Amino acid sequence: MNRILEIVEKYFFLIIVAAVIISLTYPNSFKWVLGKVAGFNTIDLLLGVVLFGMGTTLKPENFVKVFKSPKEILVGISAQYLIMPLLAFAIVSLFSLDAGLTVGLILVGCVPGGTASDVITFLAKGDLALSVSLTAVSTVISPILTPLIVFLLIGNHIPFNPTSMLLSIVQIVIVPIALGLALNYKFPQLCDKLNDYLPAFSSIVVCLIVAGVIGANKQAIVTSFGIVIFIVILQYFAGMLLGFVAGYLAGMDRKQMITLAIEIAFQNSGLSTSLAKTHFPSLTQATVPGAIYSAWQNLAGSILAYFFKKYISD
Repeated sequence: MNRILEIVEKYFFLIIVAAVIISLTYPNSFKWVLGKVAGFNTIDLLLGVVLFGMGTTLKPENFVKVFKSPKEILVGISAQYLIMPLLAFAIVSLFSLDAGLTVGLILVGCVPGGTASDVITFLAKGDLALSVSLTAVSTVISPILTPLIVFLLIGNHIPFNPTSMLLSIVQIVIVPIALGLALNYKFPQLCDKLNDYLPAFSSIVVCLIVAGVIGANKQAIVTSFGIVIFIVILQYFAGMLLGFVAGYLAGMDRKQMITLAIEIAFQNSGLSTSLAKTHFPSLTQATVPGAIYSAWQNLAGSILAYFFKKYISD
């Protein structure tokens, strides 16, 4: 079992590419991912499992760091919720994207950092403690900031209910994380054992979400494949570059700059996909940028981690 888990973690980027190919070849293979279980969206339940796993890895000291290193956390959170949303808005305005892709890209820009950023930071020899703290804090405050920023950016053009989105994020994000934290507090040894399995399990869940969305939107992706890939890659690398710049201007050291760049570029794209499906059901393409972004950030991140480790972090 441990050997299988090691393979999943080590070759995650290849597994996600394989999932994408299968979903495009056999679109109905992962159709169940976009269905319902006991009245709940399957995709929300899958995402909840991932975030529950994140909660079991968190400890009080992850939040205590906010008070011990307020400058780095403040810079990181400010950059997270300023750079990526404004970058997304600039891209959709520049390319005059349709409503579906506009919503999808804006949501990718407005969600908190993804848990994969911690793994990539570790591989890149960045500041892992800072990465974990930034991911945790940005996730905890996302119920307020994500709906607010989305409303400010597109609320006048594409109607939606920010309060309903806030409640969705609380259900999908905060509740599972809180349960994971509670379990870790009460049974730390059990969580230590679970953490041997959860990263690989979470990776598989992310693959399922990506495959489900891509399979369901195969025709739309084929039709607009070039532009979707381009804007996703542009958003990813521009976010990473601006993260470096923000870290440099804030006087961070090299490891912290790498961490901030990774943290900003790696978004919780699974959450953006879930929010798109729930709150913009008539815009079928709104789920596509999140799915493509998830596949791309893990593929590119695995390569960049090696580059950072070899040429920049030391």
